[in-house]
Amino acid sequence: MKIDRLIGIITLLLRQDKVTAPELAERFEVSRRTINRDIEALCRAGIPLVTTQGYGGGISIAGEYKIDKSLLTEEELRLLISGLEGVGSVLNTPGFRQLAGKLSVKDQEISRKEIAIDLASHYQSPLNEKATVIRDAIRQKRLLSFQYYYEKGICRRKIEPYQLAFKWSSWYVWGWCLERENFRLFKLNRMEDVSWEPETFAARELPPEGPDGPMAEETILLQAWFNKGEAYRLIEEYGAGCYQESGGRLLFQRNFASYPYMRRWVLSFGQSVEVLEPEALRQELREIGEDFLKKYGGT
Repeated sequence: MKIDRLIGIITLLLRQDKVTAPELAERFEVSRRTINRDIEALCRAGIPLVTTQGYGGGISIAGEYKIDKSLLTEEELRLLISGLEGVGSVLNTPGFRQLAGKLSVKDQEISRKEIAIDLASHYQSPLNEKATVIRDAIRQKRLLSFQYYYEKGICRRKIEPYQLAFKWSSWYVWGWCLERENFRLFKLNRMEDVSWEPETFAARELPPEGPDGPMAEETILLQAWFNKGEAYRLIEEYGAGCYQESGGRLLFQRNFASYPYMRRWVLSFGQSVEVLEPEALRQELREIGEDFLKKYGGT
C-alpha cells in the first residue's frame, strides 16, 4: 500500500540520513518512477526532502527540519520484533520481513534474538487456521459458527467475535454468544469446524473490562491440603502466596467458577491432595476411590 511505503521511506530517512532512489526502489520492490512520485507526495505533505546529484548524493531530509531521529531505539525495535514474531507464530502473517524493512531493521539484527516468543500450541497448523478465520471474521464483522467441546458434551455455537485473546497459556476468542445472550470466552483448542456465517452484525457496546471480566457468576470455594512437592504447580498456576505452609503441607484456598473444572484440576494431583471442602467434592472423590478399588481388586 502507498501509505505504508511512504511511512517506510520517512522511517528509513530518519535512521540513515541519506538514501538513493535505486535503493528505495529495490527495498520496496517498486519502480524508480514510483519512488519519484512518492518523494513528490511527501514534499507536498510538508516534509522538506532534498535530492542531491553526483557521487555521494541521494535523498535526505533538510537539516533545518527538526525531527527526533530516535523515534525507536534499537532496544525498542528488538522488543517490537519479538512481539511481531510472537503474533506471527499463531497468525499466518507473511509480511513480517517487509514490516521489519519498513522499520529499517537489518536481517542480522533480527537474527540476534535475546527474547523469543512462540505463542503457538503443539497443534500449530489447526491453531493457525482457526485464528486466521476468526481474525478475518472480527475485521469484517461476520458471525462466527463452530462446534464446541465442553464438560457437558458437544454443542454448536454462533457468536459475534470481538477479540482474539491469549490468556492463561491458551488462545481464546471473546464474543457475544447468541445462545447465552452474553459475552463469553471460547478456547480455540476446543473449537472445530470454525466458519463464517453469511450474516454480518452491528458492533454492540463492549464492557469496559473486556475479556478480563468475570466468566461466570457462580463461585465455589476449594479448601485443600497439598503435599509440599506440589508447590511448583500451585505457584505456576496461581502465583506465589496462593497457599500457606503448615506442618510440612500446603493449605490452598481459592474460589472456582466451574465445579467440573475444579474437579478435573484436583484429580490431576492424584494422591497429593486432600480436599477439605466443598463436601460434594469430598464425597465424589470418595466414590471415585471406591470404584478404583473395585476395578483393581482392592480389599
